[in-house]
Amino acid sequence: MARYTGAVCKLCRREGQKLHLKGERCYTGKCALERRSYAPGQHGQGRKKPTEYSMQLRAKQTARRYYGLSEGQFHKYFLMAERKTGVTGEWLLRICESRLDNVVYLLGWGSSRAESRQLVTHGHFLVNGKKVDIPSYLLSAGDAVSIKEKSRESDKIKQVVEASAAHPIPAWLDLNRDALEGKVLDLPAREQIAAPVEEHLIVEFYSK
Repeated sequence: MARYTGAVCKLCRREGQKLHLKGERCYTGKCALERRSYAPGQHGQGRKKPTEYSMQLRAKQTARRYYGLSEGQFHKYFLMAERKTGVTGEWLLRICESRLDNVVYLLGWGSSRAESRQLVTHGHFLVNGKKVDIPSYLLSAGDAVSIKEKSRESDKIKQVVEASAAHPIPAWLDLNRDALEGKVLDLPAREQIAAPVEEHLIVEFYSK
């Protein structure tokens, strides 16, 4: 599957807001958006009146980049959300939030979603006691995520766990810092999701 391998700071500049794709760097003065708050490219500083389509496209691209998803993955989640009972846009975000790599990031076990995805791929985590190395694995209410016993001796994991000591945990997740185990209490309500997107614009984009 093709994955974006360019400078991720350009993605934040393109969307005009912080997507926190570089971990701690995003909270410092080194953040590219702090230095150059305009879109990349030679026409980045030009002013354009956004069209209805461009606003819908930007909302979709922002959400996709925020979670680090390909177009195919994101559209698949939209189709899943359409089949749910309730608001499609909110279900779309719930599905994205329930990905294993995203939950690992929210538990503080990765400085960014990209790092969390890599750690999951390397097989450092258990879901309900079984190793899962698929970042897109969708968790449900009641699922428990923990760090493998062997992985707890890894210098990288130790560093990540130490850095997560002051990491705020969303209300829909529970973390036992001593046991290094997190639990999904329930799928999040919209007000518990920090994604900087207007999901109704995404629904309009795909409904054309």
